[in-house]
Amino acid sequence: MPKKKETPKKKPAFKHEAYIEGSGSIVSEKIADTLKKNYMPYAMSVIISRALPEIDGFKPSHRKLLYMMYKRGLLSPDKERSKSANVVGETMKLNPHGDQAIYETLVRMTRGNEALLHPYVDSKGNFGKQYSSKMHFAAPRYTEVKLEKICNELFRDIDRDTVDFVPNYDNTMQEPTLLPATFPTVLVNSNTGIAVSMASNVCPFNLEEVCETTIALMKDPDHDILSTLKGPDFPGGGLMLYDEAELNKVYETGRGSIKVRSKYSYDKAANCLEITQIPYTTTVEAIIDKIIDLVKQGKIREVSYIRDETDIDGLKIAIDLKRGTDPDKLMQKLYRLTPLQDSYPCNFNILIAGTPKVMGVREILTEWTAFREECIQRRTYFDLQKKKEKLHLLEALSKILLDIDKAIRIIRETENEADVVPNLMIGFGIDEVQAEYVAEIKLRNINKQYILRRVEEVDQLRKDIEEMEEILRDKKKIRRIIVNELKDVIKNYAQPRKTMFYYQTDVEDEDETDDTPDYPVNLFISASGYFKKITPQSLRMSGEQKLKEGDYIMQTFESTNKTELVFFSDKAQAYKTRVSAFDDSKASVMGDYIPAKLSFDEGESVRTMVPTTDYSGYMIFLFENGKAAKIPMNAYETKTNRKKLSKAYSEKSPLVAAIFTAEDTDIILRTSGGHALMFNTGMILPKTTRDSQGVQVINLRKNAVLASADVVTAETIVMYEKYRTKSVPAAGKPAKELGDTNQLKL
Repeated sequence: MPKKKETPKKKPAFKHEAYIEGSGSIVSEKIADTLKKNYMPYAMSVIISRALPEIDGFKPSHRKLLYMMYKRGLLSPDKERSKSANVVGETMKLNPHGDQAIYETLVRMTRGNEALLHPYVDSKGNFGKQYSSKMHFAAPRYTEVKLEKICNELFRDIDRDTVDFVPNYDNTMQEPTLLPATFPTVLVNSNTGIAVSMASNVCPFNLEEVCETTIALMKDPDHDILSTLKGPDFPGGGLMLYDEAELNKVYETGRGSIKVRSKYSYDKAANCLEITQIPYTTTVEAIIDKIIDLVKQGKIREVSYIRDETDIDGLKIAIDLKRGTDPDKLMQKLYRLTPLQDSYPCNFNILIAGTPKVMGVREILTEWTAFREECIQRRTYFDLQKKKEKLHLLEALSKILLDIDKAIRIIRETENEADVVPNLMIGFGIDEVQAEYVAEIKLRNINKQYILRRVEEVDQLRKDIEEMEEILRDKKKIRRIIVNELKDVIKNYAQPRKTMFYYQTDVEDEDETDDTPDYPVNLFISASGYFKKITPQSLRMSGEQKLKEGDYIMQTFESTNKTELVFFSDKAQAYKTRVSAFDDSKASVMGDYIPAKLSFDEGESVRTMVPTTDYSGYMIFLFENGKAAKIPMNAYETKTNRKKLSKAYSEKSPLVAAIFTAEDTDIILRTSGGHALMFNTGMILPKTTRDSQGVQVINLRKNAVLASADVVTAETIVMYEKYRTKSVPAAGKPAKELGDTNQLKL
């Protein structure tokens, strides 16, 4: 007989069988309830105790590891490095994970790995590289580590009750819940974590800029963050797209995307592109593999060979080009098609009091300031109690000083040892703690000299106590302490920015290449903005220069027809072109009017012209407020024949002079108040952004402004030598004998 077809049983929706502990039976319950009961604790543990950084800038794994190194004395300058295996073993007392997981955490914090702007661990041995997926780190038995000097700022006053301590996982020792960092580490070093249903991705910023921004926000909560925090600063350098709108979005919301591209140079002799800095989010292997794949697909035909030349001197990817390849055009294509240009996704998800919260830079620094204020308060209160206790004991000595013999007699005549303290309390009117202290004084110290020396501390203790109580009452004094600590951090640990900027105008398509032949020319620009390009032969045959009435030749250069020109306007804009874009002229004609030729904005005029072939040298901008900005010429380098660059220099104060110098030179300044000052441009450091306000070079008297600035020539240096300064800023010297400021024009 054929088998009877069985009807399939209907499964209950969203239910499963579960064993209920203690009941001895199996019951059905909703899957959602089971997940909530069993998975939720795990999810919360990952979020709160593993994946997300806290306001001190560390995840628990980082904090535990650094703290155990601190406990081992690896922060002492006299302490030698310890084997990494020892450090990992010690950390397992706090961190209940395997040694490999702990060691990988240690590797990322080392100087050798190059993953952090300011590494926390001084390392010796092979720790791999953050920018390579195939350069593996050595085993912990081969490497050695100790804490970097900057860790002094992480553990300062940790033993003075600045932060809470909790028992470790087996209740055998105590560990800190946070580190009392004296600067916002949460923004200085990058941090990435993936929790359950959420993640965190904090990009690194320059330490000096972060500290200056924190100070500014404490003084003014509405401070323009972009004016002090220029943008992320990645350990691997690279070039960041300076997009104000996107940066402001990141600063205010904590979310956004930062576009970073690689830095390259072209070796003409070898016909080879050399990549020396890549985006933080990619690796050397990913870039090489992608380029090879594109070559195989026929999308890139200009590359003949690519190799990884990374060595002890640092990262380098060499790309050999086929003959006739334009290296700059090829790089634009590679930026578009490969990870040589990549984006860093920002997601500033930070734990605040155990609650994850996505915050902008302003809110993060506000929270950090509140955290640091609490640390200062707790430290001050701790010291206050210690000093009060000491004062309380010394006050007993003051009473005994009046009659030392009486104290000795009381102790000698007391029959029972247990009665010594009560008898001293009665004899001198002191409490039990004071009497115990007096009773424990050594016999050799019961002399007037010892007691007087200790009693002298009383006045200083009372003064210190009064100051501490004032600090606890006055929030401004606490903030002043924080500001001073931040300034010390800047002074001791600040380093130059590694990630420079490029602008949206730099990524536009190139103009058609000008194939005009190269030959020597003389360039002239008049004060009214008329430009002439005259060949040497024509100049010898020409007579006097033709100019408009009242106009004069402002600058003259000997150059070539393929030289690039940068015109700086009076509206803080720069216009780029090539000499070859102008027709040969004669001295007898007016020349080309630059504002019309380069489409200047209405009412805009030329301030200065700079010819360049390699964008070496510096622009020195001097402003009426006495400040000077030293901007590298390569900040204006682009890949097009003609381009308008905004924010070519700062507009915070009116521009007095814009001077190009191939190397450091002397400049003479003259104020409207009749003072002069000569300084060398080597005294001021180059700035990374074109619109930097610069640094103060001359201190101005009341109502005075900088009136003129000129380069000192070999012929005039003797005349101005007495106005030379050895450091800036300086006040300058009276210069009435120079007469009107126009006499300073050289």
